Amino acid sequence: MSAPPSPVAPRLQSPATSRTHTGGRRAALAAFLGSMLEYYDFFIYGSAAALVFPELFFPAGNAAAGTLAALATFGVGYAARPLGGIVLGHFGDRIGRKKVMIFTLLLMGVSSLAVGLLPTYQEAGVAAPILLVLARLGQGFSAGGEAAGASTLTLEHSPQGRRGFFTSFTMSGCSAGIVLANLVFLPVAALPEDQLMAWGWRIPFLASLVMIALAYAVRRRLDETPVFEAQADTGALPPLPLADLFRTQWADVLRVVGASLFAVFQTVFMVFGLAYATSSEVGMDRPTVLWALVLGNLVAVPAIPLAAALSDRIGRRPVWIGSAVGCVVCCVAYLWAVSVGNVPLVFVTGILFNGVCYSGMNGLWPVYFSELFAARVRYSGFAVGSQFGFLLAGFAPAISVALLREGPYGWLPVAVFAAACGVVSAVAVLLARETHDVPLEDLGPAKALR
Repeated sequence: MSAPPSPVAPRLQSPATSRTHTGGRRAALAAFLGSMLEYYDFFIYGSAAALVFPELFFPAGNAAAGTLAALATFGVGYAARPLGGIVLGHFGDRIGRKKVMIFTLLLMGVSSLAVGLLPTYQEAGVAAPILLVLARLGQGFSAGGEAAGASTLTLEHSPQGRRGFFTSFTMSGCSAGIVLANLVFLPVAALPEDQLMAWGWRIPFLASLVMIALAYAVRRRLDETPVFEAQADTGALPPLPLADLFRTQWADVLRVVGASLFAVFQTVFMVFGLAYATSSEVGMDRPTVLWALVLGNLVAVPAIPLAAALSDRIGRRPVWIGSAVGCVVCCVAYLWAVSVGNVPLVFVTGILFNGVCYSGMNGLWPVYFSELFAARVRYSGFAVGSQFGFLLAGFAPAISVALLREGPYGWLPVAVFAAACGVVSAVAVLLARETHDVPLEDLGPAKALR
């Protein structure tokens, strides 16, 4: 979506502007493909944790305990993300955005392949869940720097007035990766139970090898950002970006932590919702629920850049806060539809929840979190603040299982928990400054205040 032409006088596009647009497009494409393939790996784990890991990697006999343990290993990946954010953020601000982005991609690929090759509990005993946790930690460490790197690199290549649109393709890629993850799991989940548990569950993890190779080929052809190169040429790179970050912008880190709680909506929808809908209490079949997840994320692929383009025009905060309110309402409606097993309503509310309302926040956080920080600490500020906030989202499925009660409204405590996180996110953004119309060189602490 291009900005309308000026009513005063048409302007010729300068060579510099043309290069900026070209760099922005290349960075957006690389961010889309890389994020799609990396988050395919990250979320096939979530599908497997909800559907098969309770039986494969934990002792038999207590289905509820196995599900809780499997979902806790999903959360372990989020526990590793803050450490990944700290370490990868440091190097992203010290040696460059591009090099760290390639590293995160390769680490995610190796970790995902490792999951697909693991022995089960029946084959290796207690070593099986330990190895599963180690592989998940590798995924989480990688994810801790992935979004920050892709978003920062794209932001710094994007033209003024369209930063939200270009940077949002990081999250469109994530939604596309989630669609891929669920599409791969659809035929796998439809296998006979014995084949699914024997070998079928491994296919999505092993298939990631081809996609990681493709993403690597795309990312290695990217240029480093002019912003980082200028910082390096002038000797402005801080020796310890994290120390500089907390000395100059600690309040923005806290704002990002609070705003990042919006991600609870996604893990409640994607992971807890899948486990709850296919539980013995509700009894929906796996392929039906997976299709609801696929369609919700499929709608999100175009909805994310549309929401980001709207924020380029009217501001980040109005779009974010409106999206948070919509998610609170849709979360309640979706969980109720699942609880009564109403398939058409599950599809409608799921698409509205994840495909439409959640996209308003999901499309904005790559650009908004990047814009809050000065260039010298941008990668660190984004990575550290967001990953500490996302920590709660990682454990939200396990927390939701613990909150779930029996009876027709047993899901209500889960909805209240998710809604509370949405309110905190909206308040954090309300207390932050508007950045959509601030020039790239002026982004940072007090400079962006108007």
